Amino acid sequence: MNTTAAPYRFHAFEISYFSAKVRPALRAKALWYQELRADMSEVIGRTGMAFIPILITPEGETWQDSSEIFDQLEARHPLPPLSPASPVQTIAAALVELYSDEFGTIPAMHYRWGSEFGAKTAQARFAAMIGNKDIAAAAAKQMARARLSLGATDLTGPVIEAHSRDLLDTLSALFETQPYLLGERMSYADCALMAPVYGHFFNDMVSRKILLETAVLVVTWIERCNYPGAQSEEAWPAQAPLGERLRAVLTVMGKDAAPLLLTGARAWETWADTRPADMVEPPRAVGTYTGSLRGTPLTHFTGSYSLWMLQRTLDAYAKLSASERDEVDTALEGTGWEELLAYKPRHRLGKKNFKLVFETR
Repeated sequence: MNTTAAPYRFHAFEISYFSAKVRPALRAKALWYQELRADMSEVIGRTGMAFIPILITPEGETWQDSSEIFDQLEARHPLPPLSPASPVQTIAAALVELYSDEFGTIPAMHYRWGSEFGAKTAQARFAAMIGNKDIAAAAAKQMARARLSLGATDLTGPVIEAHSRDLLDTLSALFETQPYLLGERMSYADCALMAPVYGHFFNDMVSRKILLETAVLVVTWIERCNYPGAQSEEAWPAQAPLGERLRAVLTVMGKDAAPLLLTGARAWETWADTRPADMVEPPRAVGTYTGSLRGTPLTHFTGSYSLWMLQRTLDAYAKLSASERDEVDTALEGTGWEELLAYKPRHRLGKKNFKLVFETR
């Protein structure tokens, strides 16, 4: 166990998307932590925002944002390592995180709020979680609106479900041959994908039925990630192949998600080109953009955070040497991610006091 003077305090909810991303990392690193039903007054008091999870360190520091929480955990508790070392696996993990954070919310919200039964049972779970029916009803109403802002509508429902079936099929095939996304050991790619697949799919009645009836091996992977046991503390291999089955997973993700993510990034940058010169913090949403998912128009809010996440992925790619980028490009050829990895943003975002800010170049 990674020993600390006091436990980490993890403000989270069981059915929270991004709580499901952080939790497996805490367990894999065998950290002493106390999971609390999120106290939103404390969350807001510490960060100024009503976003969970947050992690409070034994020294009293507040960490917010699942991606940055992971980075800080990896830096402070490097064993067992959850970040792969090979160029191909490094970028594969980054793409899984980008997909999970910025596209996986669409099917997740569709299955939770896109049917009468799904919405009714989710609201009941909210009421049980919060302990107040009126607050739960208001939160459910807000989430139902958020579903539409992500493009999860009655029109896009069939293609969202087709995407989800293909993803679960390729994941099931992968888990026939290996326990985790990158092979025999857990990585932060697994943590990231737990956000949609456990946080919503497994916790929601409609999608849990689909998982149990059609993708039991994915459920087995969920159990492994939530209860990982002892993890290898050896260094990750410097070279590791992508593998055809993982490549198939990345292809489902890339062909459907990458075009939408790029359309959103371009729309955001067009807005940023004409922003007020003295603007420091961008709004979280700056209108909408319309892309296409499997030939069906999908309108999504244009989010500033999506650009920050894309930037995170492109930074990992840019850190590679020219020969390593060639290796990654060859491994990912035909997966749908090529154009996204070649994108060069005109604007750059950073963080200050938990909020996005424009960086000067």
